Amino acid sequence: MGFLDIPLIARIRRNHGLEHATIHVLSERHDRLSMVGRSDWNGFTLYGTVDTDEVKFATEEALNRLRHGEAHWAVHPRCGTILATTGLMTGLAAFFAISMDSYDTRRFRWGTIPSAILAATVAAIFAQPIGLYLQEHFTTSGYPANLEIKRVSLQPNARMVLLFVICCLSFVVCHLSLVI
Repeated sequence: MGFLDIPLIARIRRNHGLEHATIHVLSERHDRLSMVGRSDWNGFTLYGTVDTDEVKFATEEALNRLRHGEAHWAVHPRCGTILATTGLMTGLAAFFAISMDSYDTRRFRWGTIPSAILAATVAAIFAQPIGLYLQEHFTTSGYPANLEIKRVSLQPNARMVLLFVICCLSFVVCHLSLVI
């Protein structure tokens, strides 16, 4: 069993994939959707102004699409995985560009700024496809297995609209009888 197969990690990845698929469905229905999501082991939370019934429909539709083999809906181009990948890659690229100037390591040289900007720009260009790859293979799963939608609810006292989607794993007990 690998790290991604640990039940808790697999559950978070499935919820994360369902969150993305739900946002895709909502985006199809609302042209200028502005929404942020956060997934955990219990489900996911959406931050935005969408009706609870609309989120319930979108979540059910998203789960249906994933169950029918449309795993690509689990990957979203505005995921935090891409943001984190971009931040890490551009920061490291700028750091290495600046540190490669070995003229005088005791003081900062302003002449390294253009190469740091160039390195960070190139890193940002490559970060998008790398972030999508990381998302597809590590941070989300487009295969919901036995994931079920337990509840969609609204947090009424929040300063912004918070919609909680609670997911659970349904377990099927199989009995095997052997005839001898």
